[in-house]
Amino acid sequence: MRIPVLCLALLPAALNAQASVANADSQLVAPDLVAEQLLVDVRAVDSTIRVEVRYAGPNNFTGAPLPGYQANRALLRWEAAAALARVQQHLAAEGLGLKVWDGYRPVRATLGMVAWTERTNQTWLLDSGYIARRSRHNQGVAVDLTLVDLHSGVELPMGTPYDTFGDAAHTANATGAVKQARDHFVEVMASEGFTNYPMEWWHFSYVVEDPVPFDLVIRAAPSTSR
Repeated sequence: MRIPVLCLALLPAALNAQASVANADSQLVAPDLVAEQLLVDVRAVDSTIRVEVRYAGPNNFTGAPLPGYQANRALLRWEAAAALARVQQHLAAEGLGLKVWDGYRPVRATLGMVAWTERTNQTWLLDSGYIARRSRHNQGVAVDLTLVDLHSGVELPMGTPYDTFGDAAHTANATGAVKQARDHFVEVMASEGFTNYPMEWWHFSYVVEDPVPFDLVIRAAPSTSR
């Protein structure tokens, strides 16, 4: 499958335009114009990647959609999206594929997570490293995902559900077939530059130059019909 040619000519101008603005948490975020030029939809790069963005609906640990998620779309920095497409190509040779649960996360969504921990008296999730006050997801360089059968979409057994806050979700805490699946997952993601977060088997990040957080709302893709 061909990977579309990305509009590289726009990137220098976008990076030079990083006159950042502040949000309510005093975190500097890049303007939406920069986000629109640096973030791409992973399915526009490889349409065989499955997407089920949990924070766009109620099927997540908060029980409700998070602020800034208005569509079932997974966005990433173009560099990370291209690398993820290469991972998908590697896996396809084995009859496997990827399902993405989250990619780029608006800063307002991260603030919503933090507010939820405070409202429900579960700030231990912040202190223990399961929820971040500032996340690489905000920069479009982190992705939460799993392995699936390429054709049926059935998820491989990975030991715990997504967003399990406990030792069982730590990547190394597995045995037998689950350990083999997790190890292979880490290996194939690492082959294209992704690093696993040891406390969450599903979380990987990718290094890019000059990462900046964004607060662009994730909306439905523009219609191409006339």
